[in-house]
Amino acid sequence: MNCERCRTMALKVVADADACDHFQGSDELWEKQGSQGSHCCGRSLWYGKTGVNSSALQGDERIVVRGDGTDAAPLTSCLRRKEATILNTAKIPENPSSPCSIHLQKLPHLTDYLPNLKPLPNPLEKNTLYHPPAGFYINQSEVVLGKIILDLSADSEAVSSHSPQVAYSRAGPRWQVFFDPKDIKAAIVTCGGLCPGMNTVIRELVVGLWEMYGVRQIYGVTAGYRGFYSRDPIELNPKLVHNWHKLGGTALETSRGGFDLNKIVDAIEHHGFNQVYIIGGDGTMRGAVNIFNEIQRRKLNIAVAGIPKTVDNDIGIIDRSFGFQTAVEMAQQAINAAHVEAESAVNGIGLVKLMGRSTGHIALHATLSSRDVDCCLIPEIDFYLEGEGGLFEFLEKQLKENGHAVLVVAEGAGQDMIPRTEAQKEERDESGNLVFLDFGAWLKSELKNWWARDHANELFTVKYIDPTYMIRAVPANATDNLYCTLVAYSAIHGVMAGYTGFVSGLINGNYAYIPVEEVAHARNEVNTKDHKWAWVRSVTNQPDFVKP
Repeated sequence: MNCERCRTMALKVVADADACDHFQGSDELWEKQGSQGSHCCGRSLWYGKTGVNSSALQGDERIVVRGDGTDAAPLTSCLRRKEATILNTAKIPENPSSPCSIHLQKLPHLTDYLPNLKPLPNPLEKNTLYHPPAGFYINQSEVVLGKIILDLSADSEAVSSHSPQVAYSRAGPRWQVFFDPKDIKAAIVTCGGLCPGMNTVIRELVVGLWEMYGVRQIYGVTAGYRGFYSRDPIELNPKLVHNWHKLGGTALETSRGGFDLNKIVDAIEHHGFNQVYIIGGDGTMRGAVNIFNEIQRRKLNIAVAGIPKTVDNDIGIIDRSFGFQTAVEMAQQAINAAHVEAESAVNGIGLVKLMGRSTGHIALHATLSSRDVDCCLIPEIDFYLEGEGGLFEFLEKQLKENGHAVLVVAEGAGQDMIPRTEAQKEERDESGNLVFLDFGAWLKSELKNWWARDHANELFTVKYIDPTYMIRAVPANATDNLYCTLVAYSAIHGVMAGYTGFVSGLINGNYAYIPVEEVAHARNEVNTKDHKWAWVRSVTNQPDFVKP
């Protein structure tokens, strides 16, 4: 017998009656115990006798047939008892021949603290724009591995330690949802600094909720976290946000600080929001953790989803954050200008400072993309100016050989080299971050002092370019716009499925759901021991700055 579509693989084995009913009620399997049978969706399964393992021809579908009329015991998380909800945490089978098992990170769900919530069919089933095909809905067993490169040699850590590989739930629509669209009141907020693509994420959240799920109450919270309790939300719709993806910045306005947990959650309750989408960096995500925990403590039927935003690409676990590729692309313009200025002067140095407080990803990728950079300095490396093997010696050599040099520095590089007062050492911004001094301006001054001291009668020029606000204020490029769309839609699907306290992001090229608490504390620093940094060294020929 054929089914319209297989939504899950939960089967019930019925002894002697030879019938096995799919728990969604639309699929059936007929076969005799101990023989081969065909699932109505084309999956061939073997059934053994009571208590005997049986291997599916598809490899990942294995069940144990009890033969007594009870459910088949699942060996993969996609198999469920008829009366069980599909929301249970997946249990991935351990393979004795594999070097390690798989540990699926638990994803918070509203039913964790509101067990009486009832699931509903996904409204996408009746959406005339979609007509979901077979395989459209994500099964609970579909995961994204956090690490895809393993060393299988006998003495490798993966083999010797037997530590499980971390996996995350794959993002996408589920067959069941836990919100009725007519009862949804969604809030969207942007926090922290600007980043290319913020308006695209807002737009796609609005359009996705409206067009996919039929949500009609969507609101924007202005001015960041403080906007929850200090301003009235503005109503959003597809017509209003239609062209927002073409604009830089955030149409909702943003700010740093202003986080008052009780006021924020009180305001969320007061406005009747039951879906909250938070766009921001690591500090914003730490705030989202607190909001989620407080909502859980109060046992409110409110789902919280985060969409990580950091132009520096310093948030861990995910491949990259939206806006990063646009930032690298825009940085090329600054480097090109610095190269022209340096090349057009006698003993000219073009100095470019790029964003990157704690990580040097923009500087690194811009250097590799440009090929005009002679030295790249990032927060992850130690370096020094004077003496053998230092920066000045290297630049002097470059000027003698080529007549010019281009130097790219990340804003967080060399901060411990700049003299500061005690007050400056303790100064913090509204987000609680240490206030950095302008390393580019300081280095420009040091370069001029060095040349005047050692080459008093020779021409020398330093052109300093800081494109920070130009880069972060532009609209997203095509690649980032696509990423913004998919990460926004992933967040919507997750919230509709009842998940909460999570972020959506790209892991090893696949969209996944990650607990927000994990993301809030994960860092993505440049690994100066990997091939990418070695590539930078080979492109620039810069020293390793190891003192002799």
